[in-house]
Amino acid sequence: MIDAHFLNLRRRDSISPEEEAAIRGALSEPRAIPADRTIIRAEEELSVSTLLVEGLMCRYKDLKDGQRQISALHIPGDFVDLHSFTLKRLDHNVMALTPCRIVTFPHARLNDITEKFPHLTRVYWFLTSLESSIQREWTLSLGRRTALQRLAALLCELFIRMEIVAMTDGNSFPLPLTQADLAECAGLTSVHVNRTLRELRERGLIDVSGRRATILDMAGLQDVGEFSPSYLYLESRDR
Repeated sequence: MIDAHFLNLRRRDSISPEEEAAIRGALSEPRAIPADRTIIRAEEELSVSTLLVEGLMCRYKDLKDGQRQISALHIPGDFVDLHSFTLKRLDHNVMALTPCRIVTFPHARLNDITEKFPHLTRVYWFLTSLESSIQREWTLSLGRRTALQRLAALLCELFIRMEIVAMTDGNSFPLPLTQADLAECAGLTSVHVNRTLRELRERGLIDVSGRRATILDMAGLQDVGEFSPSYLYLESRDR
């Protein structure tokens, strides 16, 4: 069930059978999480990191009046809180946006693995650096991109990340997010998201229906979003 994780790792580096066995041996049994459940709350002490194997999750922070900002989306194969290994608590919450399945990685076992397999230490360090790179791109979107650019860039990013873990079908990929979810990712209102998606459709760039999105013109969508995949560090290299 964690094959997506190894697809993600092997896109960027080589993972030996011994390293894979060590990772698999450290993980808990899968656990189902219903949609809209917060599984990690800010400031709680953590002794495990969570790996998403099915569904979509997000990191978020909110205000007292209930306004929420999603700061990261997680797809199958992602650790949702690998950084908790060193931080031991988070400054944000983690929530299931759809029905999900997760496995957990005890920090004690992760510590053993990092000592026995220094290459995996570097690989997982890379993953936390990659998350920071994605975060910077989202900050650029929130601070400087227009609504049209924000959604175009987000759709391009999701397509590439899902393609890596074999979730795409041609130019189509799952998009089981509500317009409210997209609004909280992009710092927009649901009404603005609706108008923006309609404009992308009318330009012949995307089609969104039945909880799936199809990119009809990838080059055109990337151009609108001023999107470059370089921040996703897709090249494979030994670390």
